[in-house]
Amino acid sequence: METTVADLIAALDEIAPFGLAESWDNVGLIVGDRDRRVSSVLVGLDPTNRLLEEALDCEADTVITHHPAIFRPIPAIDTGESSGRFLEQALTNRLTIIACHTNFDAVCKGVNDVLADLLGLHDVSPLVPANETFPDDAGLGRIGCYSQPQKRGEFVAMLLEVLDLDTVQVAGELPETISVVALCGGSGSEFAETAKRSGADLYISAEIKHNVGRWAEENDFCIIDGTHYATEKPAVRLLAEQLRSYGRGRNWNLQIKETETENHPFSAVDKNSYR
Repeated sequence: METTVADLIAALDEIAPFGLAESWDNVGLIVGDRDRRVSSVLVGLDPTNRLLEEALDCEADTVITHHPAIFRPIPAIDTGESSGRFLEQALTNRLTIIACHTNFDAVCKGVNDVLADLLGLHDVSPLVPANETFPDDAGLGRIGCYSQPQKRGEFVAMLLEVLDLDTVQVAGELPETISVVALCGGSGSEFAETAKRSGADLYISAEIKHNVGRWAEENDFCIIDGTHYATEKPAVRLLAEQLRSYGRGRNWNLQIKETETENHPFSAVDKNSYR
């Protein structure tokens, strides 16, 4: 069965309703023609030129990213810098670009639920529920618990394995045992106080602001910065799997794959790195 860009957008709207996106966000079609036929889709986290090169290498005609290539109106497309080159490359090669951002953060079985699942949490619910027009299981962040308290060392080892990191930054003191965990994949400094009020032993997110770290330190709370990339990376595979499942049920004849070249934008250096 032939699949169009419009069909793909309708699928994403069913998987993660665009109405769940934050008011400042820009989701859905970013570049392209809704009537264009789709034969191959590449799913990634960030709208980078390297991702477009991967799409061309694997002959994908459509790229779905979590983060939008265009957040707000732009006064000019400067092809001398990276975001302008991205749009130029997409248009020149007739690549369709679609974003599925905070709607996928908020929906049940999205960014935050896959992270909660990987951490083995039970009785998971939204940390910040969506408004009453959406199901009770939708909203930003998640909070859940363990059936048996986790020892600090075992929990940290599991977290590092899930995030595929060697280290994380911690503000405040890690509890000796952990029973209730709040989390928000991506940037979530603003939900730290909500996490504490909700009874969490600690809060996992990314891009934690300095003053929020100080707040945790002085209020006997623990915040773990797992980095933006690492806390959202598992969602790339999840979205690709959900689209493949959706397509199989409708006899779509197209390939849907997740990026194999995208990696963490930050690397660790120490005093011995350049000796």
